Amino acid sequence: MTMLRRLLVLGGLAWLAGCAALPRNAVPVDLMGEARIPGIPDVRATAGRSSEAFAADFERSFAQESPKDFPPGPDGVVRYAHLALSGGGPNGAFGAGLLNGWTASGTRPVFKVVTGVSTGALMAPFAFLGSEWDDELREFYTTTASRNIFRMLSILPQLLGGESLADTAPLQLMIAQYVDATFLAQIARAHASGRRLYIGTVDLDSQRFVVWNMGAIASSGRSEAVDLFRRVMLASASVPVAFPPVFFEVIAAGQTYDEMHVDGAVGARVFYNAGVLSFAELRVRAGRAAARDDVFIVHNGQLLPTPEVTRRSLRAIALRSFESAGKSAVVGDLFRIFAVAQRDGAGYHWITIPEAVDLDAEEVFDPVAMTRLYGLGFDAARTSGPPWQAQPPGAARRAPQ
Repeated sequence: MTMLRRLLVLGGLAWLAGCAALPRNAVPVDLMGEARIPGIPDVRATAGRSSEAFAADFERSFAQESPKDFPPGPDGVVRYAHLALSGGGPNGAFGAGLLNGWTASGTRPVFKVVTGVSTGALMAPFAFLGSEWDDELREFYTTTASRNIFRMLSILPQLLGGESLADTAPLQLMIAQYVDATFLAQIARAHASGRRLYIGTVDLDSQRFVVWNMGAIASSGRSEAVDLFRRVMLASASVPVAFPPVFFEVIAAGQTYDEMHVDGAVGARVFYNAGVLSFAELRVRAGRAAARDDVFIVHNGQLLPTPEVTRRSLRAIALRSFESAGKSAVVGDLFRIFAVAQRDGAGYHWITIPEAVDLDAEEVFDPVAMTRLYGLGFDAARTSGPPWQAQPPGAARRAPQ
């Protein structure tokens, strides 16, 4: 992660240099609100704005679902499990291990909803498909090295006229190895069985967090669905400045334009429904008022401050600022999801990497360090499931004095 932060600092220096811009065909500002993906218009929604298409699709999910996936509990109440996977780069190995350990405990539920951003977007489709894909998840997060994710570009040309300091062609190849027509068919079947997969990206032009209905993309029957699915995953994991943005062709006012999307963690380090729809309201509307929701949040990182003396230099100040802002953003997201869970009467559960764990590694994506994190997550969950926390950070109830 130190190398990744260094890439971001170099990007900041590039900005200060006032470099030339590469050509593009951006959506005019006054048309940004109506831009659509050609041929598949209802597969995404903007955070904070209720989407009729997303609401109708989610309400329909209750009629599609199977009782074997969501059986009543001992009290006769059906509980819907929702999984939210955060960003965190190589720290996603912790979340991968946690999911596989959860499977080993025999307590892992079928998820009604899975959401993901950044590294969480890379693991979300596998988590969505279930424990049958645990081996692939383990392989992805224990054998991957930096060379499998990116290759560094010559610094000076990129500073003078580029858009990133590294190329993600290796990551694109990795995604393509897993995400093919057969994989999408399985996503589509899970979608048809009443479950939903959402991934978040950020549209830099509109400065909006965008939620993509990945099951709807897989179910569209469009020839371009595989490519679109891959590109959404890539965009959500494309750390700006370090990695190049991903462009999506859109239609607005009958004209073709492009949108520039980057890492979903720029807009939310982890998300539940992003204000696009209300799971609880739609569940009640579908006749499931007696059921309950449980949201499980996996934070692939650490939260507590790590005090250390900051050197009086541009690089040191920038690194500490990025790190501090990132931790604050996660805390805000956890409280936001907690507020929604409280409003809807949903269970709230979250976990983070223990603060005593050393996250330093030899390279950004270090198989040795990632295997260690994977094992940590697996061991934490394999006996009786993950040790969840039920209150947001710093809000644990204390006994009265």
